[in-house]
Amino acid sequence: MKTISTLLLLFVLGCSNGNSNKNYEAGSAMAEMDMAEEALVRHQLVPQPLSNEIEQKIIKTARLAFETKDVEATHKKILQLASQNKGLVQNDNSGKDYNRIYKSLTVRIPTENFQKFIDGISEGVDYFDQRDISRQDVSEEFVDLEARLKAKRVLEERYLELLKKANKVEEMLQIERELSNIREEIEAKQGRLQYLQSQVSMSTVNIEFYKTTAETGITQSYGQKMKNALQGGWNGISVFFLGILYLWPLFLVAIIVVIILRIFLKKRKKTH
Repeated sequence: MKTISTLLLLFVLGCSNGNSNKNYEAGSAMAEMDMAEEALVRHQLVPQPLSNEIEQKIIKTARLAFETKDVEATHKKILQLASQNKGLVQNDNSGKDYNRIYKSLTVRIPTENFQKFIDGISEGVDYFDQRDISRQDVSEEFVDLEARLKAKRVLEERYLELLKKANKVEEMLQIERELSNIREEIEAKQGRLQYLQSQVSMSTVNIEFYKTTAETGITQSYGQKMKNALQGGWNGISVFFLGILYLWPLFLVAIIVVIILRIFLKKRKKTH
């Protein structure tokens, strides 16, 4: 804290003859605080050499797509692997395309079990349609966010101290507005840090597996198509004859009418 106070004092003295972007009264507490804020933020954001002891922050993600002989068995296996590796199934979807049935899952796995989980899924898979594994190093962003967050918290404390000493209503309102802005920035940076920490500690694995069905004409040979056509034609003829059988009463009536007409015509010829 002594180092920071010294830097603030030097900056204020060095900038006392400069121009300010804000319309504060010369020598007012807010004018000095504004310059002190700039000094503190600049000091916190000066690039510092990273120590070898700083833990690397790596976000790991994977996307796997493959064909399987048994969709349900593969689904059960993945769920068991997720449970064994303390994972969380975030999404579990299934569906059917024109020539295949498929399932897709999104699993969050603790980073230390990431490779073990991938290896478990890969067992028994002859070929992957897609196998993408990425590692994003966010260590630098982590350090930068922590530095900015630390600077904003120090500024918040100093504004609170200044608020206690403020006598003018206008100055008090200005300090409260600055405090509100600082707190919003603190919350935003805290949220980003928490998100990054979540992504680093829990890796994301997207998995899609499917089975090709033999119910479409795409996979049928020409001979199979001819066989299906002949079967369809025979079925059509069978339906036609069955329809005729349903009309037997009509045929019977027609035959009786024809016989009666022939008898009637014969009798008329004899009378003439």
